[in-house]
Amino acid sequence: MKFIEEVVVEEFLPTFRSMLAEALRERGLTQHEVAEALGISQSAVSKYAHGEVARREEVLGDERVVDLVERVADGLATGDMTRVQALVEAEVLVRRLESGDLLARLHEEAMPELAEYDGYARIHDPESGLRTSEQVRSSLRQALRRLTNASGFAGLIPNVGSNLVECLPEAGTVDDVAGVPGRIVDVKGRATVPGDPEFGVSEHVANVLLSARKGGADVRAALNVRYDKQLVADLEAAGYDAIEFDPDAPTDPIREAVASRDADNLSPTFVCYQTGGFGIEPITYVLGPDADSVVTAVKTLLGR
Repeated sequence: MKFIEEVVVEEFLPTFRSMLAEALRERGLTQHEVAEALGISQSAVSKYAHGEVARREEVLGDERVVDLVERVADGLATGDMTRVQALVEAEVLVRRLESGDLLARLHEEAMPELAEYDGYARIHDPESGLRTSEQVRSSLRQALRRLTNASGFAGLIPNVGSNLVECLPEAGTVDDVAGVPGRIVDVKGRATVPGDPEFGVSEHVANVLLSARKGGADVRAALNVRYDKQLVADLEAAGYDAIEFDPDAPTDPIREAVASRDADNLSPTFVCYQTGGFGIEPITYVLGPDADSVVTAVKTLLGR
């Protein structure tokens, strides 16, 4: 993990300072005066002067950097610019170069995995939603560990497989819902997760979650397990409300079933289930405010 601040310190500043030291020396300042102006040691200035500091060609060739170096050097040499103003001008340029620009590209070079995100600047923008989406994926990873480490969970996986999903706060489509790519399957009595949680990889369970939300339920996570009358009874006995729906209903059956209940009086984590139909496997869905709450509910079945 490499922070962009490290890129500034390690890749940008040595080049910028060496360029500025060189420009100040060209304007007649002594090595001591350059050191004073830049707030660095004379030995550092000497290293810059003798080319002993590695410099990035990308920084050397950037016209904005070159322009700033010339303006700051002129200002410091004549006394028209204070060190504080010089610092402010440099900071402003650094912030600009961090925002999807030169420093962002150098950061992406140092951390290639950043390239997978749509718009590099999102990692620096608290309003971009990237932090929230990564928190959702982290929540799923933790809950999946609890789930797959729980003895007996594999026995709750239906024939179609299970999926644990969690959505963004304002989710509207399956692309806003993260889940397991493929499905959680039973491999020789062990629940197996084929890959790291991703957004947009679950349609069925994601749509169940979205339907429940459209019905008025304040939920952000869901998990499907096999249906059994006793399983539903055990969940109700543990304090989780249960709602039956008809999978053959002409409209959105889960939304309608949830909407028919007073959402304000539903338990925060609750159950939706259907007992099957022609060509339809009976399934139980556990829905809750987050993935951890859903897993906690399912684990009550394993301790019965």
